[in-house]
Amino acid sequence: MTGVRITPWQDGDPAPADLVESMKARRPNGELIGIDRVLLKSFPLATGWNGLLGRVRAEFDLDLEYRELIMCRVAALNRAEFEWNVHKPAYLAAGGTEAKCEALRGDGIDPLFDEKESALLELTDQSTRNVDVDGQLIDELKSLFGEQQTVEAVATVAAYNMVSRFLVALAI
Repeated sequence: MTGVRITPWQDGDPAPADLVESMKARRPNGELIGIDRVLLKSFPLATGWNGLLGRVRAEFDLDLEYRELIMCRVAALNRAEFEWNVHKPAYLAAGGTEAKCEALRGDGIDPLFDEKESALLELTDQSTRNVDVDGQLIDELKSLFGEQQTVEAVATVAAYNMVSRFLVALAI
């Protein structure tokens, strides 16, 4: 983690053991990653972040492939390479393809994406670039996914914009 603007928490530094263990439990190999070590500079932040992002990643009804699609698009739009490098493999494991990953880095929405994916990408682009999201798009999402999964899609975009902004600002 060279160039990080905050000295990362190190193994052996003070931290609530249950917090560290819960953060490790969210990681595929049980090891803290760069963002975790910076979050641990503030225990209240790390606690809330771990809970929120853990639920977005693991408990939403919106299909994991769609959530990872959103996460990758946010990372690409915000030039958050750390986020991209974490979520690209997860997107591929959830059913995404290399061709779609490449398309996520381009401008606009590639015809490679189906109707549902395109609607989610339009949501991601509008919310990330403009904050404001067109009401007709929300209606389209509700017709494609229902209200609960539309809420979860919007929350995924919002949460991962938070992640990317944190990563980019602190050069993680």
